[in-house]
Amino acid sequence: MIYASDFRKGITFEINGEPHVVLDFQHVKPGKGAAFVRTKYRNILTGATREEAFNPNDKFPKAHIETKVMQYLYNDGELYYFMDQETYEQVPLMEEQVEDAMRFLRENDEATIKFYKGNAFLVEAPNFVNLKVIETEPGVKGDTATNVTKAATVETGAVIQVPIFIEEGEIVQIDTRSGEYLGRAK
Repeated sequence: MIYASDFRKGITFEINGEPHVVLDFQHVKPGKGAAFVRTKYRNILTGATREEAFNPNDKFPKAHIETKVMQYLYNDGELYYFMDQETYEQVPLMEEQVEDAMRFLRENDEATIKFYKGNAFLVEAPNFVNLKVIETEPGVKGDTATNVTKAATVETGAVIQVPIFIEEGEIVQIDTRSGEYLGRAK
């Protein structure tokens, strides 16, 4: 059990049997009346965000989130299959569960999967990936104004903005959290 007075950013707790994560909190002690904890939290399963004030003595069950690094195997057209590298168990996931991460995952790449009570609810690609540019417009000679970018499609199908000097076939490093070009891969 966790008290509302112990809330911090990133703490997971349950309300009505559903897991939530604290996004922001503020301990308020008004001059008149009882103290309270103003909390902004998000439902981990649905993504819905709420703001609510709790009594500091309110108790909530702690939500235990399990994290596993798994290998992406393949997509059969409907489901995406991931394998636990220790037990070789395969976990099929629906497109809605993986769509953000799949922009930057190739077959055999590793991904972080979060589970709540044995059910996967979130797939995260590694923070940084190196992917090959398969399609982009050629750079125009002399067009070297600062920060000029163009669209480039990488091997996973994601479209990112890259500097004008990047050409097809080059391998670029991408921050998967923002979809931002970081540089040429070394």
